[in-house]
Amino acid sequence: MMEPLSSYAGCTLATVLKTAPLDPLENRILLCHALRLTRVQLITQSERRLDQAESDALKALYARRLRGEPIAYIVGLREFYGLDFRVTPDVLIPRPDTELLVELAMERLPTGGALLDMGTGSGAIAVSIAHSRPDAVVTALDASAAALAIARENAAAHQARVTLLESDWYGALAKDQRFAVIASNPPYIVDGDVHLSQGDLRFEPVDALTDHGDGLSDLRTIIDGAPAHLLSQGWLLMEHGYDQAAAVRALLAGTGFTDVQSWRDLAGIERVSGGRLA
Repeated sequence: MMEPLSSYAGCTLATVLKTAPLDPLENRILLCHALRLTRVQLITQSERRLDQAESDALKALYARRLRGEPIAYIVGLREFYGLDFRVTPDVLIPRPDTELLVELAMERLPTGGALLDMGTGSGAIAVSIAHSRPDAVVTALDASAAALAIARENAAAHQARVTLLESDWYGALAKDQRFAVIASNPPYIVDGDVHLSQGDLRFEPVDALTDHGDGLSDLRTIIDGAPAHLLSQGWLLMEHGYDQAAAVRALLAGTGFTDVQSWRDLAGIERVSGGRLA
């Protein structure tokens, strides 16, 4: 059982930063959030003392974090591709690894080209691309209405033009609707993987993490359906697990894609695989 946290009433900001139970970065984030201060104000107001209400609010946030709840859900925001995204437990927390998928998609998207983001969640991929490339025609879909509501908020916050569709993969698209690039970060964790019960993943939506199978079933669905919705020479790009690159390349090659390859993230892991429609 977690021991009760001490009261911070009467303590200065400097004292709280030194004595709070989390690492320094998390302490700063939660203190800024609880007191609605900027990082600069934490420094310039270091001798400011907390009152009882502020102490109670801060203790509640610390307790949530000490129980393992992700910082992003506590503060309701996560930075991705230079933008702040609203996040809730209805969507996955955007991760830096996925910025590789954004970069690859934009490199292959022609001026004025159409892009589809499948399983958009918070909208991180679609909104980042639409924000960076206002010439692009961006469509994003998700099977979760709750996730789409968050994506809609994020698109509006960043004035990004994104068409959002509630759809089970390609289901809501018109039969003749085609794109220059299809990008996706689908559920790819194998059912029963130990990581699903560890760390931040315990709090994230399980259906967005695992396909409840071998980790490849949603990737197969995306690959199988892509030729009907890609323009000639269009690209399909997908994020996947650390050990799935070879399997995904084989699926792409078996479906007739050319220029099939994988790209490594900053940790050197093959994180994204893709190919071009012949």
